[in-house]
Amino acid sequence: MVPMIFDTYIAVIRNSVGSKMFRNFYVKINGKKKDIMRNGDLSCAFFVSSILVLFKLIKDGHGTVNLTAEDMKKSGWKIIKKPKIGSVIIWEKIVFENRESNRHIGFYIGKNMAISTNSETGLIYKHHFTFNNKRKIDLIFASNKLN
Repeated sequence: MVPMIFDTYIAVIRNSVGSKMFRNFYVKINGKKKDIMRNGDLSCAFFVSSILVLFKLIKDGHGTVNLTAEDMKKSGWKIIKKPKIGSVIIWEKIVFENRESNRHIGFYIGKNMAISTNSETGLIYKHHFTFNNKRKIDLIFASNKLN
């Protein structure tokens, strides 16, 4: 029996759609409990890094896009020009109505589709990889360990 890591990795990503699993991460700040994912509003890096840790493709789970990207670089992920199935996409930083800004991270699953978290619902969902040309891609990462 030979494990098929890439196929399993893609299946786990696809099967995560609709999940609430990554929407909460609690910390204690000044003695008070706080959900730093804000019930899924900021959970994209937690989702992506958790999947990458599960498959031993990075060292640790992270709560931010920048820390996830740093860990990916240290773990041998390379920046590529065009997405391929299983690659990780980091989208540009955008400013929201409440003046907060953030980058976004998710997985490319092929046929111009990606899977990431939805800040409005807190759920993992499938969407066009450019958000229908509404969000620019900053970086695309690929790992040789998935070949």
